[in-house]
Amino acid sequence: MIRVTINGRPREFEREMPLPELIKRLEITHPRIAVAHNGVVLRQDEHTATIVRDGDTLEIVRMVGGG
Repeated sequence: MIRVTINGRPREFEREMPLPELIKRLEITHPRIAVAHNGVVLRQDEHTATIVRDGDTLEIVRMVGGG
């Protein structure tokens, strides 16, 4: 079991996993999201190489346009 914090809330998952799998499990379907992993904002091309591990902190926000 791993424990991670997502947008300030503690969550538990059965194992470590790649970030895209976590996003899918969270049912995030918005095509434009920004992710900070342990305080570092990730580029889109870094998502697949990022493994979410016990104790990690994630901030996930969706991008919206407007004026």
